[in-house]
Amino acid sequence: MPSVPPQAQGGAPPVPSTPPARLTAATPARRTAWSEGVDRLRSAATTEPGRLRIIGAVLALLVVAFGAVTTWQMTDRSAAADDVLHRSQPLSADAAAIYRSLADANTAASSGFLAGGQEPATVRARYERDIERASEKLATAASSAGADSSSAAAVGKLNKLLPEYTGLIERARANNRQGLPLGGAYLRYANDKMQTQMLPAAEKLYKAENERLSSDYANAKPYPWFAIALGVLALAALVWAQRRNYRRTNRVFNPGMLAATATAGVVLLWLVVGHTFARSGLDDSYDNGVRSLNVLNDARISSLKARGNENLTLVSRGAETTEVKGEPEDKFDVAYRAQMKQLGDKDSGLLGKAAELARETPGENPVIEAAENVGVWKDRHKVARTSDDSGDYQGALDKVIGTKGKKPTGECFDNVDAALDRALAHEQGEFKQAAKDGRGAMSGLPVGAAVLAVLGAAGAVLGIGRRLSEYR
Repeated sequence: MPSVPPQAQGGAPPVPSTPPARLTAATPARRTAWSEGVDRLRSAATTEPGRLRIIGAVLALLVVAFGAVTTWQMTDRSAAADDVLHRSQPLSADAAAIYRSLADANTAASSGFLAGGQEPATVRARYERDIERASEKLATAASSAGADSSSAAAVGKLNKLLPEYTGLIERARANNRQGLPLGGAYLRYANDKMQTQMLPAAEKLYKAENERLSSDYANAKPYPWFAIALGVLALAALVWAQRRNYRRTNRVFNPGMLAATATAGVVLLWLVVGHTFARSGLDDSYDNGVRSLNVLNDARISSLKARGNENLTLVSRGAETTEVKGEPEDKFDVAYRAQMKQLGDKDSGLLGKAAELARETPGENPVIEAAENVGVWKDRHKVARTSDDSGDYQGALDKVIGTKGKKPTGECFDNVDAALDRALAHEQGEFKQAAKDGRGAMSGLPVGAAVLAVLGAAGAVLGIGRRLSEYR
């Protein structure tokens, strides 16, 4: 009998004598959602309904993006234009008012000192009004300046120095009433503090606010090129889609697509024309407003400094001198001549520049009037200096602070100051009107662009949907 081969225990299957062959084919990897989406999109693009859906989505996206970018860019520019009108320029004007008030207070203090122990009530009132105005404007500047800005540092310094200055002026007055020569020393010390510390700080504040104004202009005026480019692209896409629809169906108009094209065209036209008008108004407000205001402010400050130095020439009586071409001359008279040279006349200096900017406008007349009074002021000052140099101090004093009948230089200064004040008021009005026109040209554009963009996107979707309904 043949033998039976041995069996595995426990009923386990027999172990094959040779190993099974390995699998050579790799198991396919699972596809990603992105690749599946791309395949579906590619498959849909092979049919007309699928292509229409893609076209509709792209058109709606372009129109909405155009409206969103227009809203974003024009909101920024509108806010900057609003800051020009209501924040930075008024703050710049306040900074200039601080400088003028401090310089005028210094001039009034020296004029009152020259009048003797009992200074005129009008001069005293003018000094107090200037100090009060400077304090009010400093409070406004402090509330508007950032904590870390250069404006805040300048305001803090002025708030510290102002009570020190007024204290020195009161000491000068008290000694002057008693006829003590120490009053003149206190007055010169107060003037030195004003000229070397307070006015430079006020000038720093003025420059900082002017830089802020220039920054706001720079943010408000550039064309929104990104929004314009998107608008042109959206319009081109809408025109292409309608032309494609016409070539496939022979239908001239698609109401939804036509509405989308109209809204996009309106937004683009509104954007370009509105910003052009706004830019023109802002340019006008700067060229015919801000530039003239800056020159007139400088001219008025020069006249105030000149008047203060003229008064201090009589207060010091040669106590302080400086060398000019190797010869000693009165320090304050040299400073007076420098300020008057800077002030100039109707053909040169600051007044000449102001007259050029205001040429053939109502603002030209007060500038010419100021220039004419500056000429008379120079002539009268020469007469006063001749009297003082010859030893006639009282005659020189009468020619500087005397009554109108004695033709004092103070009368000319008052006329110059009043004329420049009228010129400043005129240019301020011109600025406000032009800036309002520029700001008004942007009104409603951000909101209107957003609303019209949504309507345009809806029109594009509805227009494509009408074509898709023909395949159902």
